[in-house]
Amino acid sequence: MQYTAHADFVAPARARPALWRVFLGLVVIALIYALGIVALYGILIATSGFAGANAWMERMATAATPTSTLLVLATFVGMGVGPLVAARILHRRSALSLVGPIPVAVRHFLVAAAICGCVYGLTQLIPSNLTPSQSLGLPIWASFLPLALVGIFIQTGAEEVLFRGYLQQQLAARFSSPVIWMVLPSALFAMLHYQPALMGDTAWVMVAAVFLFAILAADLTAQTGSIGAAWGFHFANNTVAILFVAMDGPLSGLSLFTVPMADMGASELRPMLMLDMVITTLTWAAIRFAVTRR
Repeated sequence: MQYTAHADFVAPARARPALWRVFLGLVVIALIYALGIVALYGILIATSGFAGANAWMERMATAATPTSTLLVLATFVGMGVGPLVAARILHRRSALSLVGPIPVAVRHFLVAAAICGCVYGLTQLIPSNLTPSQSLGLPIWASFLPLALVGIFIQTGAEEVLFRGYLQQQLAARFSSPVIWMVLPSALFAMLHYQPALMGDTAWVMVAAVFLFAILAADLTAQTGSIGAAWGFHFANNTVAILFVAMDGPLSGLSLFTVPMADMGASELRPMLMLDMVITTLTWAAIRFAVTRR
């Protein structure tokens, strides 16, 4: 498979492609991410005291309320800043080079988000045995919506800048094989979503679903030469999963409706995840066609 635009996307990373810089970059990113969480904890201490801050940190572990979910999304600021700093300091290149051409990225973000939103809207017409229950009242949900959208924009942008920007570019600058620069970051991204305590026997199916999404996002990035399409795809996907119909569990605090995961067995979850993978693939195909057609 030829990725002409990917060569231009990777070009800024070729000046300093040494692997030791990438490994050190990941350490820098982890430290900045940790410092971001410490800074957030400091803000909570300043506003709520030590006892209040600790209580908020406990709530963030489940993120079952609107404010605690927003706080979790805020922790991704550090993850987003980390790759920008690593690119500038360790690779001596522009932080914006992790995004690609800005006009292209913005245009593809909007196209991908719109297509993904339309596809997920159409999927609501598919008959299902699931009966979501209302989690938040519409007025409360709407009051949190602007901040929630900003939070998801930050969260998805941070992950795209790290995995489809920094890691994909730097590995592609060092290795020509997509098995390295496409599969490795996608596998790492997927493994970070391994939650056996929450998903039980379906945890590996969830990892497979996330891996598929990551591979498709990497393909969109390589095909377009920016993270815009992948970011829009990711943003719309997470908006639906966090704000509209969420699994009853972590990051469900901002959702209008929730699905009671505790009442679902592996026999119900697996087909649902498999269907989600099919929908994800169809959405990717539609986005890819829209952003690459001449």
